[in-house]
Amino acid sequence: MIDSGSTAFILICIALVMLMVPSLGLFYGGLVRKKNIISVIFLCFLSLALVSLQWVCFGYSLAFGHDIFGLIGGLDFLGLSGIGIDDTIVSGIPDLVFVAYQMIFAGIALAIIISGFAERVKLSSFILFALLWTTLVYDPLAHWAWGGGWAHAMGVLDFAGGTVVHISAGFGALAASFVIGKRSGFGSFRVVSAPQNIPLTLLGAGLLWVGWFGFNGGSALCANGIAGLAVMNTAIAAAAGSLIWIAASSVHGKPSAVGLVSGALAGLVGITPAAGYVSVFSAMIIGGIAAVICYTALSFRLKKKWDESLDAWAIHGVGGLWGAIATGIFATAAFAGTGGLIEGNVSLFAANIIDALAALIYSFVVTYVLAYGIHKTIGLRVSELEEELGLDISNHGERA
Repeated sequence: MIDSGSTAFILICIALVMLMVPSLGLFYGGLVRKKNIISVIFLCFLSLALVSLQWVCFGYSLAFGHDIFGLIGGLDFLGLSGIGIDDTIVSGIPDLVFVAYQMIFAGIALAIIISGFAERVKLSSFILFALLWTTLVYDPLAHWAWGGGWAHAMGVLDFAGGTVVHISAGFGALAASFVIGKRSGFGSFRVVSAPQNIPLTLLGAGLLWVGWFGFNGGSALCANGIAGLAVMNTAIAAAAGSLIWIAASSVHGKPSAVGLVSGALAGLVGITPAAGYVSVFSAMIIGGIAAVICYTALSFRLKKKWDESLDAWAIHGVGGLWGAIATGIFATAAFAGTGGLIEGNVSLFAANIIDALAALIYSFVVTYVLAYGIHKTIGLRVSELEEELGLDISNHGERA
C-alpha cells in the first residue's frame, strides 16, 4: 500500500534537493570572476537537464537494476520499463517517486564537479563528459552502496551519499582540474582569487543549507523518526562546522563570511553519510571535525597551487571521506541497526574505510581517464581568447 504521508514528504524533499542545483550555481557564481558568473550557473542547470534524461533512459537501471557481479545494475529498467505509478519499492513510496528522488541526487553530484572546470571548459566537451561521467562513475557508485552492489553486501553504511555524491564529485573535480590545467595567469594579478560577489555566494550557501534538509532527511525514505533525526543532525553539524571554520581561519586573519558558510558546507558534507545513523552529539563532533579537516585541505590546495577553482575537492571530497569514516566510528545500533567502532564493531569501521577508499580511487582514476580522453580528442578547454573574454560572452553571448 502507498503511504500518502511518506509519499508527500519525499515529494517535498525532491523539490528541496532540486533547489540545491541553482543554489550551487549561485554559490559558485559568486566565487568566479564577473565574466564567468552566467557560465557556471548555466552549467549547473545543464547538469540537471542532462542527468535527468540519462537517468530515465538507462542511468536508473544501471544504478538500481539487478546486480551484476556486485559492480553494476542490469538493464531491467531501460526507459523506466516496469516502473509503475502505484507500485512501491520501500516504505510505501511509489517507484516513480523514488526514481525521481534519486535522479536529482545524480544531478547535484554532476553539478558539484563543475568546480574542476570552472572558467575554462568548452561547452560541447562538458556535455560529452557529463554523460560519460554520470554513466561510468556515478551510476556504478550508486549501485555499490544503494543498489545491492558489493559495498551494500559488506554492510557499508552511507545514509545520503558520502561516497556516492561527495567523494565521487570532489575527487572527480580534482582529477578534472589536473587534466584541463590551470586558468590562464593563475597565481598572478591576471586572475583575481578573491570572490567577486560575496552576497551571491552567501545566498547560494543559505539555500544549499535549506536544501540539505531534503537531501538528508528525505534519505530516510519515510516520514518517521529517523527522518527527524537526520534533519536535526544536519542542522547541528552545519552549525558546528561554521563556528569551527571561522575559529580556525581567524588564527590567520579576520573571520570571513565566505569562511562561515564554507564551514557550514563542510559540516553538511561530513554528516551526510551518517545523518540517520548517529546521535545529535555525535553529529556535532562530526561537523566540527569536518570543518578542521576541510579547512586544512583547502590550505593545502592553495599551498600546492592546484587550480581546482571552487574547492569541491577540499569540501566535498575530503569532507565526504571524513564523513564515511566517521559513520563507521559513531554509528549507533539504536538508529543504524548496527553500531560503529565506538560500540565495538570493528567490521563496520573497516568496511566503511574500504568503501571510501575504493570510491576515492575509482572516481579519481576514471574521471581522469575520461577527461584526458576528451582533452586529447575534441579538446576540453576553450581557446585563450575565449577564456580572456570570459565564457559568459564567448559561450553564451550574455553578460551578468
